[in-house]
Amino acid sequence: MDGQPSVGAVIEQIPPRLRSAREQKGYSLSELARLTGLSTSTLSRLESGQRKPSLELLLPITVALGVPLDEIVAAPRILDPRIPQQPTKKDGRVLIPLSRHQGEPRAYKMTIPAHDDTPYLRTHDGYEWLYVLRGQLRVRLGDHDFVMGVGEAAEFDCRIPHWFGAAGRGSVEVLSLFGKHGERIHVRARAAGRPATSA
Repeated sequence: MDGQPSVGAVIEQIPPRLRSAREQKGYSLSELARLTGLSTSTLSRLESGQRKPSLELLLPITVALGVPLDEIVAAPRILDPRIPQQPTKKDGRVLIPLSRHQGEPRAYKMTIPAHDDTPYLRTHDGYEWLYVLRGQLRVRLGDHDFVMGVGEAAEFDCRIPHWFGAAGRGSVEVLSLFGKHGERIHVRARAAGRPATSA
């Protein structure tokens, strides 16, 4: 993977960095113009991206602001976009994270073993979205009891008592999107024989 950003990508970062550096120092455009000898119009056009930055313009600005030149023109850092495979296993179910961010919703690939076919309804806050990749998925949602095949998707309010598990002879793989409440439910081991509860 080529980790070097284009020249254009680097230049696009300069205007907002100039504005941010000036604002952090508490200078107005007119004050910076007085310190640098550049016109207010030139500074404004630099910060808006309407004027191409050059060393002749950037050097007096960075000196006046007291910031290193590479803080303004450094190439943006490019992170490896690949997600580390860190599976979690609970009650035979394997969850592999497919998203790195800490916000919601979070994406997972879930493998449910064939023997996980006894409904155990739960409720919690949030919504859940499911997509069947392989096998057959049985879903219990309130009074509804149905089976989903490969390529089928479903979404539901998790405040409704729900459960999903294997419906065929083999295991089932699904993509799942849910928030922190759903994550806590799916990765937490359940006590055998307990009735449906609210998380």
